[in-house]
Amino acid sequence: MRLEGKVGIVTGSASGIGRGIALAMAKEGAHIAIVDINEEKGQKTLEEIAQYTEGMLFIRDISKPENIEAIVNEVVAKFGKLDILVNNAHASKQAPFVETTMDMFDLSFNTGFYPTFHFMKAAYPELKKAKGKVINFASGAGISGQPTQASYAAAKEAIRAITRVAANEWGPDGINVNLIAPIALTEGVQAWSQSAPELYEKMVNNIPLRRLGDPEGDIGRTAVFLASHDSDYITGQTIMVDGGSIKIY
Repeated sequence: MRLEGKVGIVTGSASGIGRGIALAMAKEGAHIAIVDINEEKGQKTLEEIAQYTEGMLFIRDISKPENIEAIVNEVVAKFGKLDILVNNAHASKQAPFVETTMDMFDLSFNTGFYPTFHFMKAAYPELKKAKGKVINFASGAGISGQPTQASYAAAKEAIRAITRVAANEWGPDGINVNLIAPIALTEGVQAWSQSAPELYEKMVNNIPLRRLGDPEGDIGRTAVFLASHDSDYITGQTIMVDGGSIKIY
């Protein structure tokens, strides 16, 4: 129960990696606020969390800053504090570089980068009180420059940049700010593996550990570590939870 009594917000947590993180943290005793736009899946995740701890569900459009501030305020009103912020939500569309449009950039930045920025600003006063933890999400697509991922990679690298800035500025406040760059077997990847088995097998064979990460067991457990006191002397870092696909320093 490494997170017993802690309070966290996890965006994009109705399914996939976000759900895995929410469940992993709930099993360690944290109260979790689920933030998503999918009410049916969000409700299901809330019911799963309820087996271990108390949670909240917010079906909100986080591309609107006013919704973000309201979420933080409601969480603090219910639980009295905020210890953990996980900015996982992100939507994007792939296209070759010369076919990438401003609409694609707007989608990626409005669902990923700007919500991360606004959640960090809104949560800062409470995180300072709690000497809390921020976990943002990077991607190998940005670090390695994955083809067809211009808008997504740009937003993810922008998130990495503000994470490092916040780590430097907020370190004296006792706030740790880190990133996870994952590869995970989400529902979307599972569907793709069935429609394109040869491409899926090629991808897996390019991972040194020869498998994709489990959203809860691998990505979620890493998030638990970064949210716990075990990571108190780590900040501003990109943690590659990708089976050894990318090595950075």
